[in-house]
Amino acid sequence: MADSDISTTLPFVTRRSVLAGTAITIVTAPARSFARSDLETGHVIDPAVTVWDQWQAAWEEAEQICNRQQRLESELIETVGFPCTTVKLSDGENVTVHSLAALQELLSVRPANTADCAQAEAEIVADQARWDAACREIGYSTAMLAECEAGERAKALLEALSQVPATSLAGIAAKLNAALREGEYSLHDSEPPWPQIRSALEDIARIREQKVSS
Repeated sequence: MADSDISTTLPFVTRRSVLAGTAITIVTAPARSFARSDLETGHVIDPAVTVWDQWQAAWEEAEQICNRQQRLESELIETVGFPCTTVKLSDGENVTVHSLAALQELLSVRPANTADCAQAEAEIVADQARWDAACREIGYSTAMLAECEAGERAKALLEALSQVPATSLAGIAAKLNAALREGEYSLHDSEPPWPQIRSALEDIARIREQKVSS
């Protein structure tokens, strides 16, 4: 029987790609420009824009921390490697696992020789110990915790943004901007609702320009 591989969920965080270049300029310009206009004319700032500003800062912080965490993760993979062991089952198949929990789950349904089980368990425990020690040494565990906390702050502010009534085109643009940047996976994603959200942001910018020029 052919060898197989069983992988388990490791503590890796993969974030969606960040909007950049001219695309992000198009997306974020409406809320920012409207906010500046409100200030210049002495109007009360839209509360949705205020929350959006806070969310924007938290979102960017989470992305920066995530990028650092991913660099550390790459360093760990290159220097230590994933925790890993291969166990030969009683039916002759060799199965690779990446955690003690995965090994135990496998052996609970597919038996193996006692000596093979003990060897595989010792290998995965040793590998995990090396991985954990390296995590602590380079600060990977701390970076993961910081990324999680920053993500939770951004998530809470995104929820708050949905609860704050917008009082201007700036507030509406801010809400659409946050939805687009939080949910879109690709600058070229053509699946609904991303094209519709981008179109709505462009409409808001056009209407604003028309009002200013009239």
